[in-house]
Amino acid sequence: MKLFVTGTASFIGKELLRLCQEKDIEVTGADLIDNGQPNCTAADIRSPEIKALIPTGVDAVIHLAALSRDPDCRDKALKCFESNVMGTLNLIEAAKGKAAKQFIFASSEWVYDNFQEGISKTEEDPINIANHTSEYALSKLVSEANLRQKFEHGFCPTTILRFGIIYGPRKGNWSAVESIFNSVATQDTVSVGSLKTGRRFVHVSDIASGILAAVGLSGFEIINLQGNQMISLGDIINVSKEITKKNPSVTEKNPDQISLRTVSNEKAKKLIDWEAKIDLKKGLQSVNEYLR
Repeated sequence: MKLFVTGTASFIGKELLRLCQEKDIEVTGADLIDNGQPNCTAADIRSPEIKALIPTGVDAVIHLAALSRDPDCRDKALKCFESNVMGTLNLIEAAKGKAAKQFIFASSEWVYDNFQEGISKTEEDPINIANHTSEYALSKLVSEANLRQKFEHGFCPTTILRFGIIYGPRKGNWSAVESIFNSVATQDTVSVGSLKTGRRFVHVSDIASGILAAVGLSGFEIINLQGNQMISLGDIINVSKEITKKNPSVTEKNPDQISLRTVSNEKAKKLIDWEAKIDLKKGLQSVNEYLR
């Protein structure tokens, strides 16, 4: 198997490369940042020169490179769309020119709208783009639509992976999981909005394994990669206390303002035989060395 990966210096990219090395999978890749990885080149996905880096007939182009956080895109629509939409279109044309056998696109649960309590979103649920105020979510939705259209016009098999909220061992850009764990370990008081607020958080190692599980799919598919269960902020605090042996006081700023966003991973289980393996305790333990 030969893969071409964009965003090799990213949080997910580094973990994917580590897993590919472990499985003896041949990878070449590109990122704006030169991270010193073998066979990975500093390059811009918006440049026509990206095409020359893609091996002819590569088994899959895995497109991770993007402005990947909502705060990086907020009120910066031009910058966001230049990278996330135009960069993706450029990479699609490059992949087409090099006869790639599959295109895998990193999307996000941010594309879903109108969550209702107790109901999990699935890949078949309609999405009203008018409900979105996030430039990041819009950029992912537009790229999904572009990829669907390109596939219908003869582009290679295309797989869109909608990632859940990812956490894991990293120095910065933390999700609520790492941030709360760090607060429990280092502070006397931990403050959250509502302890009952939750998401189906997923560890970066599970995301990497899900990407590889999707390699080889035919047709056009959208697949959610999500944690197996809802994890509340209260759950994170309790498990963090267990691991750190610390017992800070906990305050809720808005206990009645509960935010629950659940997305189903049933299709991933059935179609690519994937589900998250790393539970919250094991996932938090992987973050230990990055506490500050």
